Amino acid sequence: MSDESRPHRTAAVIPAAGRGVRLGPGAPKALRAIGGTPMLIHAVRAMARSRAVSLVVVVAPSDGAAEVRRLVDEHTLPDRTEILVVPGGETRQDSVRAGLAALPANVTSVLIHDAARPLVPVDTVDSVVEAVRDGSPAVVPALPLADTVKEVEPGRPGEPEPVVATPVRARLRAVQTPQGFDVTALRRAHEAIAVDGEGATDDAAMVEQLGITVMVVPGHEEAFKVTRPLDLVLAEAVLARRRATDAY
Repeated sequence: MSDESRPHRTAAVIPAAGRGVRLGPGAPKALRAIGGTPMLIHAVRAMARSRAVSLVVVVAPSDGAAEVRRLVDEHTLPDRTEILVVPGGETRQDSVRAGLAALPANVTSVLIHDAARPLVPVDTVDSVVEAVRDGSPAVVPALPLADTVKEVEPGRPGEPEPVVATPVRARLRAVQTPQGFDVTALRRAHEAIAVDGEGATDDAAMVEQLGITVMVVPGHEEAFKVTRPLDLVLAEAVLARRRATDAY
C-alpha cells in the first residue's frame, strides 16, 4: 500500500520525564496539581479529547513509569483512546525518541505535546492534525507576539546587555504545542540530528534542519506553558472558568 493510500492514524507523544525546577521544589512539574488533578492528566485528556487521536504515549521518568501508569489508571479518560506509558531518557530529545519507538507501525502522523501545556483546547489539537493530514509534514500552532522583541549580546545575569537588533514583530510567532508531524519525517530528524547538552527542545526546529517547511496554524492563548508559580495561578483561574461555564 502506498503512503498516499494508507489510512490515517494519529498518535500523541507527551514527554513528561523532566522535573521543571523553575516551579520550585516539590513533585516533578508534570505531576503538579491544577484544580486537584495532576497537570499530566490534563495534558493527556487534552490530546484524548480529539477524536483524531487514537493513542497517547506518555514518556515518564525512567524510574517512575510504574507510578505514572498508576496515576493514569486512577483517572477517567476517554475509552476510545489507548494510553501507553514508557520510560524516558536523560534529555527531552531522548524521551521523544523513546515515545516514537513505542508507536505502532500503522501510525502515520504524530503530535508532540508538552505536559506543561495542560489546557490546550481541542480545536487547536484538531487544527494541527488536519493540517498534517492535508499534506504538511510539519505543523505548529503559534500566536503573534504582543511585545517588541530585542536581540541582545548576552552578559552576566543582572547586568545591562547591549541591543544588537530589533526583529520585525509582524514576522514573529510564539510557538506552542502540540506540534504535528508526518511520523516518517520526525523519525528522520531524530535519527539524523544529534544535539549536545540538553538535546533538542523543539522538534519542529529539528525538522527544519532537514530542509522541510514547517507550517503555522493559529494557536490559542489558553495553550500557555506552565513554567513558573504565576503560571499555576493563571492555570487555576482558566480551569475554574471552564468548569463554571463549560461543565469541564
